[in-house]
Amino acid sequence: MRNHLTGMAATLALASGFALETGFALPAAAQTGTLDQAVGGYSFEEAAAEAPETKNFNSADGKLTFAIVTHTAGNGFFDPTYVGAKVAADAFGINLIMLGSEAPVDDIPREIEILNQIVQDPTIDGVIMTTPQSGAYDDIVKTLTARGIPIATTNSFDPAILNRSGISHTGQDASAAAIGGEALANCVLESGASGGTIIFPNTTTLGNVEVNNRITAAFEAAVVTLNDAGRLADFKVDAGPENIGVDVDANNIVGSIVTLIESRDDVVGAFAANGFVTPALGNAIGQLGLGDQVCSYGFDLGPAQQEQIREGHLDGSLGQQPFLQGFWPVAQLYLQIDRGISAANLDTRAQLVTKDNVDAVGKRFEN
Repeated sequence: MRNHLTGMAATLALASGFALETGFALPAAAQTGTLDQAVGGYSFEEAAAEAPETKNFNSADGKLTFAIVTHTAGNGFFDPTYVGAKVAADAFGINLIMLGSEAPVDDIPREIEILNQIVQDPTIDGVIMTTPQSGAYDDIVKTLTARGIPIATTNSFDPAILNRSGISHTGQDASAAAIGGEALANCVLESGASGGTIIFPNTTTLGNVEVNNRITAAFEAAVVTLNDAGRLADFKVDAGPENIGVDVDANNIVGSIVTLIESRDDVVGAFAANGFVTPALGNAIGQLGLGDQVCSYGFDLGPAQQEQIREGHLDGSLGQQPFLQGFWPVAQLYLQIDRGISAANLDTRAQLVTKDNVDAVGKRFEN
């Protein structure tokens, strides 16, 4: 029996070797383990088909129409978000309306104005919106919910929004900014600085809770890193009286950061927390010619930040993968309508981009 099995094994091995050498392979349909029917008795092809009533959801016009609205479409940060939303919309056959505040800085009143127009549009079947100001969107949620229109929030997170557990959120948790704070502190330590001030400029008066929380997370991470190195006492780490940032002028953002740096006279590090203040920080560092003396990190990865990293005016910035912040909300709303799938959150996490990897970013409009 052993000899018989041994001979069979040799024959199989020989056959296998022949298949590898000649490139011969069995057709996919002939492979063991191939599935064409579910245990429940239905075919996967049948199950994957869109429901017949999906295209007539809500507006009953034979197509799904989603609107995506952001609080600043004027500085380029959300461009990949709109691209991601368009990719998903095209994949699922959805008509996508892309809207947003025209301002290059957070303009929440304008976003809410646009949303209040959207909720009156009878052709809208789903709404995606950023929610940077906590408590400002409840009336919009009430109106849309009364009409049976599903909602997804993206980018900025409002933890107290009406029906939070029933609304999916796609975005980066503010705690991810800790990666930038740690990198900033390590840069300062590696620079050989014997002491000095580390600042966290922010437009605190604009009331963007998410951005303020990022400053706090980055500040705390920098403090921990310096403390672990036994060097915290050598530096003044200044994130303002409430640790949400040292306020700078949104109407003169670069000039006010230049003034802040010059007024301190000993700045060795700086961190900014969004796509508005970060490029301004890079511009200020460039104007002052301090790229080799001040460690500077930021948040978001628009074209300006990427160029500043290449030029040495920023040491790094955190990307929050905004492509996903457009793609997933569209997919989520479609799944809620077509499949009845409950709202599911997606954390897009953080990507630290420096001069070492900046050229690998943005190849396909993804960051």
